Amino acid sequence: MSSELLPQPKVILEGTHLTLKTDLAFALAEHSRIVGPRKHRYHLPLISSEWETFTNSWPTKSSPGRSLITFEPQEEALAMETYATWVRLFELQRHYYWIIDRFHISTRAYQLMHAKKDYPFEWLEERLAALNFHLVLCVRTPETFEQARAERLKYSENPSQYDDLQAFVQEQELLRRLVQESSLRTLELNVSDNNIDCAANTILDWMAHTGGLLPK
Repeated sequence: MSSELLPQPKVILEGTHLTLKTDLAFALAEHSRIVGPRKHRYHLPLISSEWETFTNSWPTKSSPGRSLITFEPQEEALAMETYATWVRLFELQRHYYWIIDRFHISTRAYQLMHAKKDYPFEWLEERLAALNFHLVLCVRTPETFEQARAERLKYSENPSQYDDLQAFVQEQELLRRLVQESSLRTLELNVSDNNIDCAANTILDWMAHTGGLLPK
């Protein structure tokens, strides 16, 4: 494979809880169609806006950690500067692939639901589009959330966050609307069958068709 033609997909995975985003992010980050044949694991270019980096304590049910998604009003400037820093890093490191597990669409959804404030992020999407970022919305049918919760509770460290499945269904509909407003190339991906390998290949097939695997 020529070094000039190495796959460099840049993918944002969005979706509510229990839509397999993180599992899919790891599957993509190590996929042979991106990294080629490897005998051992390397560093993964995988980031998430769910990282609770705005607080310095263990999250609890009564005091959850705050992130680039769940920031409070007094942290707005910090959140916007963080987004600007991330996109500048992508611009400086454009000749690599990036997998993002929740990003600005999740921020818009959370802030609309909890703070009644919108952050359209046109400036961010303009720069992401110039880097050929693609956006995937992971969804599942409402009746499959119960089974997905049962699987998650086998290892979840915070099981109470999955008590209200209807909230996830409602957030999913809001995310759908926000993704439809995005200027990025978008794909809605149904993960109700829980088949990570199939989902990863569907994304890569779509990106190959839209020119998203090679440098722009």
